[in-house]
This record gives sequence, structure tokens and C-alpha cells, in this order.
Amino acid sequence: MVTFYGENISSRMLLGTAQYPSPAVLAEAVKISEPGIVTVSLRRETAGNNAGGEFWELIRALGVKVLPNTAGCHSVKEAVTTAKMARELFKTDWIKLEVIGHHDTLQPDVFGLVEAAKILIDDGFKVFPYTTEDLMTGEKLLQAGCEVLMPWCAPIGSAKGPVNPDALRSYRAYFPETTLVVDAGLGRPSHAAQVMELGYDAVLLNTAVAKAVDPIKMAKAFAGAVSAGRDAFEAGPLEPRDMAVPSTPVIGMAVFDSP
Repeated sequence: MVTFYGENISSRMLLGTAQYPSPAVLAEAVKISEPGIVTVSLRRETAGNNAGGEFWELIRALGVKVLPNTAGCHSVKEAVTTAKMARELFKTDWIKLEVIGHHDTLQPDVFGLVEAAKILIDDGFKVFPYTTEDLMTGEKLLQAGCEVLMPWCAPIGSAKGPVNPDALRSYRAYFPETTLVVDAGLGRPSHAAQVMELGYDAVLLNTAVAKAVDPIKMAKAFAGAVSAGRDAFEAGPLEPRDMAVPSTPVIGMAVFDSP
């Protein structure tokens, strides 16, 4: 169980709802993996030809907590406006805040992110900011009133996994009391287990499941990996060593003299 803004969520896996081959596959992926939260883009909801309304009906039928996002926004004004529209539509003050700064890497504009977070928090939003692993940006977001930080481990959709594990480890150590979610760049279940072993509270993924050959089976695999990674962290895994250490003690072993 993980807590976001005072609300207990049953699963440490958050799942995006875009790019699935069909609504039926999305529904089955959510059913089998039991994510605590699903993220939904306002742009998908407001699509033409009533597609958005049908999609929203599907999401509500899943019975999972919804986290709207400002995906695709490239300015503070656009992100704030989208967040306010999402609050009206989805009837929640939770928002995953994205302010994209670079078209190729989709890296967040951290300056715009902090500015937008301040505006939204002052307006009563509970902000989940998609950010980098930069420590000072994290501090500024917390000072703005964010209670959750969501650093990437690689660019959105890249499937590279943790490209800088040391930075993620430092981020966790620097913000020991903050709820941290690794968001973006996870490609394999082993990547999810790896960041959970570092002590992160949850992961958010989308493309790695939606674009898999079998999204339903991949969703199940990720759910298991997230749970295993958290169990490993709580169990206290051994740190790497420079030398071999025998698992069987040599003290007390029989010694045979040669004739």
C-alpha cells in the first residue's frame, strides 16, 4: 500500500491507458495487473466522434482511481488550462503535471513545471509532477507544495530502463520522507523491480505494456515485478562486494593430513 496526499492506494503500480490495441485489451490488462491508479489524458477524453465519451465510460467501468494528466502540454498556460478542464471533467483535484520542454526527448521544462505547480496548488490541486532526477528541481517542487515527486528513469517511451541508477539512488536518499514514483522510461519488468529495490514507492508505466506483443501478459509481469522489488527493498538486499565471500564457513571443517 502506498499513500498519495493522505489517500491509501492498494497497489504500487500505476498504469497509463494510451496506445493499447483495443479497449478490450486495456480492460483486461487493468483487470489482471490490478493497478492502484490509471492515468488518463484529457486529449483522449475530448477526442472527436464521441470516442472520448466512450473511453471515459470504459475507464469508469474499471473501478480504478483515475489520475488525469496534462500530457502534450508545452507551456505553463497550456498545462494549467488543461488541468482545470480535467478537474471539471474527471471530478478530481488530482493531476499529473507535465510541461514538456524538449520535443525529441520529451524532457520536462523544469522551470515551467515549478511555475505551473505553484499556480495549480494555490488553486487547490494535488499535483503529481513529472520531473527529472535533478535534486534542486525536486526541492523547488516540494517548496511549491507538492507532496509527491515523479522523476523519470529515461525518456518517455524509450524503454531504456534506469540509465542513471546512481542518480535515482541519490534522489531517494535526498528525499527520504517524500513519496517518490519513477515515471517514464521503464521497458521491462526487471527495470521496475530494479527501481523498487532502490526504495521508490511506486512506478508509473504505459508504453512498455501497451506496445508489448501481449499487453495482458506484460501487465501481469510488471505487477509481479513491482511487488517483488518492494519486498526485496523491505527485506534489505545485500550490497555489492569487491571480494568473494564463501557461503559455507571454513571454520570447523575437517582437515586431512597427507600420508
